[in-house]
Amino acid sequence: MDLREMRYFVAVCETLNFTRAAEQCGVTQPTLTRGIQKLEAELGAPLFARERGHTHLTSLGRLVQPRIADIVARSAHVRKQASLHLRLQGAELRLGVMCSIGPARFSRFLQSFRADRPGIDLSLVDATPQRLSEMLLDGDLDAALMPQPEEYAERLKIEPLYAERYVVACAPCHPFAARDAIRMRDMDGQAYLSRLNCEHREVLAERLVEAGATLVRAACSEREDWIQSLVAAGMGVCFLPEYSAVQPGLVLRPVADAPIARHVALVTVAGRRWSPSLVPFMEALRRSDLVA
Repeated sequence: MDLREMRYFVAVCETLNFTRAAEQCGVTQPTLTRGIQKLEAELGAPLFARERGHTHLTSLGRLVQPRIADIVARSAHVRKQASLHLRLQGAELRLGVMCSIGPARFSRFLQSFRADRPGIDLSLVDATPQRLSEMLLDGDLDAALMPQPEEYAERLKIEPLYAERYVVACAPCHPFAARDAIRMRDMDGQAYLSRLNCEHREVLAERLVEAGATLVRAACSEREDWIQSLVAAGMGVCFLPEYSAVQPGLVLRPVADAPIARHVALVTVAGRRWSPSLVPFMEALRRSDLVA
């Protein structure tokens, strides 16, 4: 059945007058009448009886009226939602975020973007780079914020944003807190809290070996908040990207003799058409101070 003909049917049901129904639908009465006749031919029997100017539903018309009205109403709702989506009212932006990236560097930008585009519903998904890459390729994310490793999947497009150096995090009561900077050999014998999702673990380990420093492993976790809380409590120290610190009380000190940084990028799928919500997001991001 043609949706336009079903709309004609619903209009006649509401008005019980072909002339007023045609006006309501914005068509001529002959056009509406032909549409009703086509619908009746498809269903195999009349839907309306017209007796001396009085129009009423036939038994078949009464049978199909609620079903056809429901189809027309659902269609109108879908069109309305699509229109709102294209006008960025209730549109969703699905942004993946590498689990080790702290919000400090990005939150001000997101707040500004939300103020400019209040109709966009922002969904943040926390995961590892491998999982974020899979979700991007599967269409479950519009974009992802993650550190740039040596290689990405071939279909992924990289937009570099900023670099952040690795620092040593400790508690205020730790001896490191009184220093301006830390050397790698100073880490020898330190109780260490290992961040299992640190993408530069191997590089940091190599630098420690070169400096002749051996760590004492105190605990490990994939949870960044747990590691930072334990550091702030004085249980040990850890290497941490400088913008990832969110735990109050952490003291951050640069590494003087082995500067290491990670490069954070926004990742999308190459060649894929951006969603209506991603277009203004990317435009705002490129104008922001997040891009080095």
